[in-house]
Formats: sequence, structure tokens, C-alpha cells
Amino acid sequence: MAAIFTLIFALLNLMLQISSPVFSLDVHYYDHTCPGLETTVTNAVGKAMKNDKTVPAALLRMHFHDCFIRGCDGSVLLNSIANNKAEKDGPPNISLHAFHVIDHAKKAVEALCPGVVSCADILALAARDAVALSGGPSWDVPKGRKDGRISKATDTRQLPAPTFNISQLQQSFSQRGLSMEDLVALSGGHSLGFSHCSSFQNRIHNFNATVDIDPSMNPSFAAHLRSVCPAHNNVRSAGSPLDPSATVFDNAYYKLLLQGKSIFSSDQALLTTPKTRDLVSLYASSKMAFEKAFVQSMIKMSSITGGQEIRLDCRVVN
Repeated sequence: MAAIFTLIFALLNLMLQISSPVFSLDVHYYDHTCPGLETTVTNAVGKAMKNDKTVPAALLRMHFHDCFIRGCDGSVLLNSIANNKAEKDGPPNISLHAFHVIDHAKKAVEALCPGVVSCADILALAARDAVALSGGPSWDVPKGRKDGRISKATDTRQLPAPTFNISQLQQSFSQRGLSMEDLVALSGGHSLGFSHCSSFQNRIHNFNATVDIDPSMNPSFAAHLRSVCPAHNNVRSAGSPLDPSATVFDNAYYKLLLQGKSIFSSDQALLTTPKTRDLVSLYASSKMAFEKAFVQSMIKMSSITGGQEIRLDCRVVN
């Protein structure tokens, strides 16, 4: 008799799992519940950009770092508390900034439609606006993400590092359902932003036992980086723009990469396989091809979901 009840319970449990709704995102998710959402977020991003040109790069990087840990659930926005050090305080995220932009956007959205829109969705929209307002493409963002309740600094070790080689990059992306094509397209996000010396020090000082500088680097470019980042540099603010047009979203990143003027080892790694090198060459020669691929990969990456709630304050769980 006990075995029969166990079987019945197992069958009921299976039926419940099968009948559970599949969680999916929808471009029109807030059309009726918060019709002014996108304009409100765009206004918040645009206003912040007028005061700080680094905001677009910060928001794009923040969204990427959010999605690569537990899915795009806004967990990167949570503050540390007494018994838990949050993602934003993990070593790879110490330099993240512009959290205030999401706070301001959330406050404006809450005034418009209280308790409806997740912080994760606001961050996804803000990342899109950061690209579009910097001269890059725009796209329809699928929405309906939920906010996560877990944020651990130790999880940031899962983020792909600027020192990764192509095998490490491929493994990191494939674990999240992202392809080599996605890797090359999303790396184009390095069109925006700035890097501190610590992220590329390995290429310009003590590269290996034989040479001091990465031989794949353009010599004059390497000399410039060494001038702004001398060995044993202790100036925290020292570093380099990721490309000379680092506040404009374009395909210059790929052109510079082919010239040996990339910043990170992970950038240079894209030239080490025929497949990824061909894509770099394509995007260097065609801004249109790059933008199309970037949009597709951004939608794919930002659709990695997680989370359980609609957070009322992006920095604190409900």
C-alpha cells in the first residue's frame, strides 16, 4: 500500500511539473501594466550621460556581469549586508559604478507603476539605452525578468577574466548557452569604456620568461601603455580607454584588434582560432554586420533568466 501511495505522489508531482507555466520573456510584457516604462528608463540614462560620459560603458558592463551569474536577475545591484558580501563587492566588480542610474530609473518607474517592473528589466533596458545613446544600434528588449534574492561575492569568480585564453572564454560562454559567435559579437562591447592597469599589466610587464611585452602587441601601442602603467604602478585611477573613441559605440574595437592594439589578453585571444579571427575581420570591415550580430547576442545573453520577485528597492531584497 505504501508503495502505491509513493507512486501516486510521484505521478502527481510529475504532472504539476509538466503543467507549470514555462517562464519566458516578451517584448510587450509591460504594454498594459506600465506603458511609459521604456521612455522613463531612457530619460534616466540620458540625463546621467550628460553628467558622466562613463555611464554607458558602466551600464553595459553591469548588465553583462549580472547575466553571467545566476542569470539576468539584478543580483549585481544588491548591497552587501552584515552576514553576506554581495556580488558588487567581489574583486571583478569593485570597479563597477553608475548604480545610482538604476536607482533613479527605478524610483521614476515606481512612481509611474508601483511594484510592477523588476530591477533586472530596468538594467536590461538601461544597457540597451547605453548602447543606443552612444551611437550604436537599438533593439526591442524582451521583458518579464524577476529579481533574484541571492548575491554572493564569491560567485564573481565565475566571470570571464581579461586574462582568459580562447579555451577558457569558450568554456565560460558555453556554460551559459552562448556560442563562439556570441563571444566575438559581445566582445565588441569593449568599444565603450576604460580599463585600469591591473587588467592588462600581464601583457606589458613580465609577459613570460623570455619577453617583457606580449609580442602580439603593436610595439608603439605597448610603449604607450607602459608609459601610463609603469611596473609596480600604485595609482588606482591609472589605465587606458579601451579604444580612442571609447564614448562612441562603433566597430573600431575590431579594427584595432587586427592592428595589435587590443587591451586585454581576452581580446587578443579572438585572433587565435580561424573561426573567431574571421568574425573579427568581418566586423572590422562592416559596422552593419557587427551591429546585427551584437543585437542578436545581447538579446540571447539577456534572456538567461533567474529570480523570484519584483524588488521594490534595487539594492535590497523584499
